[in-house]
Amino acid sequence: MKKKTLSVNGREVEFNGERNLLEVVRKANIEIPTFCYHSELSVYGACRLCLVDVEGKGIVSSCSIIPEEGMKINTHTKEIRDIRKITMELLLANHDQDCFTCAKSASCKLREIADKLGVDKVRFKKTNKEMPLDLSSHAISRDPNKCILCGDCVRACEEIQGIGVIDFTHRGSEVVVSPAFGKEIGKGECVDCGQCARVCPTGAIIPKSEIEDVWNEIYNDKKFVIAQIAPAVRVAIGESFGYQEGISLTGQIVAALKLMGFDKVFDTSFAADLTVIEESNEFLKRYSEGKNLPIITSCCPGWVKYAEQYYPEFLDNLSSCKSPQQMFGSIAKSYLAEKYEIDPKNISVVSIMPCTAKKFEARRPEFEKNGIKEVDYVITTQELVDMIKESGINFNKLEPDSLDLPLGFKTGAGIIFGNSGGVSEAVLRYTCEKVNGVKLTNCNFNEVRGVDSTREATVLLNGNEVKIAIVSGLKNAKTLLDKIKSGEAKYDMIEVMACPGGCIGGAGQPVSFEESIKQKRTEALYNTDKMLQLHKSQDNPYIKSLYEEFLGEINGHKAHDLLHTHYANRKRLFESEISLIKANNSQKLEVKVCVGTNCYLKNSQTVLQRLLDHLEERNLVHLVDVKATFCMEKCEKSPNILVGEEIVTSANFEKVISNIEDKLVLIANSN
Repeated sequence: MKKKTLSVNGREVEFNGERNLLEVVRKANIEIPTFCYHSELSVYGACRLCLVDVEGKGIVSSCSIIPEEGMKINTHTKEIRDIRKITMELLLANHDQDCFTCAKSASCKLREIADKLGVDKVRFKKTNKEMPLDLSSHAISRDPNKCILCGDCVRACEEIQGIGVIDFTHRGSEVVVSPAFGKEIGKGECVDCGQCARVCPTGAIIPKSEIEDVWNEIYNDKKFVIAQIAPAVRVAIGESFGYQEGISLTGQIVAALKLMGFDKVFDTSFAADLTVIEESNEFLKRYSEGKNLPIITSCCPGWVKYAEQYYPEFLDNLSSCKSPQQMFGSIAKSYLAEKYEIDPKNISVVSIMPCTAKKFEARRPEFEKNGIKEVDYVITTQELVDMIKESGINFNKLEPDSLDLPLGFKTGAGIIFGNSGGVSEAVLRYTCEKVNGVKLTNCNFNEVRGVDSTREATVLLNGNEVKIAIVSGLKNAKTLLDKIKSGEAKYDMIEVMACPGGCIGGAGQPVSFEESIKQKRTEALYNTDKMLQLHKSQDNPYIKSLYEEFLGEINGHKAHDLLHTHYANRKRLFESEISLIKANNSQKLEVKVCVGTNCYLKNSQTVLQRLLDHLEERNLVHLVDVKATFCMEKCEKSPNILVGEEIVTSANFEKVISNIEDKLVLIANSN
């Protein structure tokens, strides 16, 4: 095939398969600045920084132009350089410039690009008004004063997660990014995944910090402070200290934590091994009985909250197992407390996670007993980096230290939990050996591995085919669940991770915009599994001891009490109602239309609009009081509309109108 080439700054560059000029130019080792361009998001072209001069076309945004053979491109004419500088000055003029105290200071793309472009002054005055901080969420913090309206967060929420919690509101100079109705994000339908914070180039959205709380626990002499380290943290933290991507640094993390003052440092992978034992047996019981299949993993709190809000009809399919984080906390506050003879109230469990949703999970009321939380605080990988730097610890020169026993011992099965597909593989390592009655010598299940966001695999259990689906990204999960509901697809087991690639791509990880870095983190976890002596959770000797000494029977009464939970339909948005038509008759009929997520997705908004139009046309507005409301706790039968005191489920326009007319006749006859 003939090679396709174009000219970049007078130099011939070959292109083949690149989506746009931006990718071709970067291939030529020329970095063009951009805020709104991400390989995993749609092309947006909003920031206008990636401008290039194309002969015959003039100045265009390189991210939205398809490369053509023979094009002649110049990336840094005087005009382009001036435009970029002016654009940056305009952005900085309305940007909160407290850079030294900004949590994103070290990784702020705005600051980085301004420096690279040589912007040393801002000639424009600030025109925007100061806006209040949004600290309503346990997972993330929003500072609208640092928003540059690039739209990255909006697209991440919509395109990766399919939720659309935030969007642009108002017009012209009044445009802001905001949740629905201008409400705080913690009072909306955010699932706390933090993908908006991951792509935000400034400090407008960041993981909510718990650093000061953790320091206060360490300083409290009455507290026995222990840490648990999630698998994905160890293969990402090095990026913040100049290490090559994909290097596992567990020993250095342990050494740093002990220097900081933690009493014990354990591994969340131990609890992942425990999760495998409980969840595998739960699956085998359901599979043998043919009940509540497919079983769906419950390790990811972002996914669990999404299911509660959008797919409550699948809640019975979720595994009742707590996540490894919460299993660890439960065991720490019971088994360890007994072993160390410490009052559980005086044990403080600090989780170090790649995830922002874990912060919300730790505060769920289901994970608190007698006023004692299973996990007290959650800090992200980013926050751990900040604490290490704040302590003055030279991380790069630390000698590795060992994790403490007993909750620091793990197998490779617990380690690979950090990757999409890892939970499924760990469960298969247990179930195949148990059901088939043959000891596994090759523990790798490559059929569940891969980079695709949705994957399928079929495994034989005692001659029976077990069909598995692995999905990461909630928008992909929605597609999968809809196929199951329609009968188009059928599975026995489904693994869901909210973040692309699994926990290695969590919003609490060091900021990265290259897909290759996530792949290196994934490889590092699989390599760690290879290097460990034990690869199956059932072979962990400390897990065996835990059951023998403390828990008793697998899936038994005590295990269920400590390691299992339940989930319920979560009310949407807020409890208020919006009055749309106010009847003036004293004997009015009250109609409430649910516009919460589940009902909205099943066209309750359309029914509502048709209902309003019908009442206007028939001159019935004085007899019927119509309100939009949120959640009637019957999401599995949505859309739901309350007519008088009767809830009309699976409602459509005709069904509701018929019900309204019948009740209006009864009211008229009673007069």
